[in-house]
Parts: sequence; C-alpha cells; structure tokens
Amino acid sequence: MPNIKSAKKRMRTSEEARVRNRAVRTRVKNVRRDLLEKTAPEATAPADDAAEAYRTYCSVLDKAAKKGTISRNTAIRRKRSAAARLRRAESAAAAAVAPAPEETTPSAAG
Repeated sequence: MPNIKSAKKRMRTSEEARVRNRAVRTRVKNVRRDLLEKTAPEATAPADDAAEAYRTYCSVLDKAAKKGTISRNTAIRRKRSAAARLRRAESAAAAAVAPAPEETTPSAAG
C-alpha cells in the first residue's frame, strides 16, 4: 500500500482504468465471437447478418482504439482479418447458391 498521496491516487486511477479496459476488451471478444459464428463455413445465418456483425465489430474495435484499450494498428489488423473472413464467407455462400454448370456430352448420333 503506497504512503505517498500521488501514489495512492495513481493506484486508484489505475484500478478504474483496469476495470474500464477489461469491460471494453470483453465487449470486443463478444462481438468477435458473434462475427465468427456468423461467418463460419457451416453458418446458416444470412449474409446480411454477417455484414451487420462485421460493421458492429469494426465499430467496437474503433472505439476501443480511440479509448486506448487496444493499439490503433491492432484494430486495423483485426478489421482486415475480419473483412477477409467476411469475403470468404460471402463467396462460399454465393458458390453454394449458384447452380453448377451442366456438362455437355457429345451425342452418339453425331
């Protein structure tokens, strides 16, 4: 336990910041988990849900970076990774919806 007044105050503010940062990091993790579930290869959620989850994730990351909880570069890196994951999920969904081209076989009468 500190004896100096400024050290006591610093300890108090550090504890408040720790609690605040922990809440922000938890929010980031929860939103990320939601995004991962909606962009998983076996996900049945519509593409709109995944896009909305991506927008929410980006917003939460930007806010965390603005508050200094995570680094700006960390937020950028995570957004890029999430965007790539979203693109993969969208292309996989489009491939699953699009019908496969029919193969034409040469006719025997030809």
